[in-house]
Amino acid sequence: MAELKYEIIETIAVLSESPKGWTKELNLISWNGREPKYDLRDWAPKKEKMGKGVTLSEEELKKLQEVMAALK
Repeated sequence: MAELKYEIIETIAVLSESPKGWTKELNLISWNGREPKYDLRDWAPKKEKMGKGVTLSEEELKKLQEVMAALK
């Protein structure tokens, strides 16, 4: 399996933290040198491991914001 390279450009929000120190975060991440996208996933305390997550383009994030606002 090819090595996965990523760069966290910006941490936008830490949504929660588990008792073991894992955090659920919304970040702007560049994966394998590509254009940064919004990413929501769990991270180990020192970012040495990550859980499964979802990556969204700016358009997808805006649509999600619209849907969430309509739920209020």
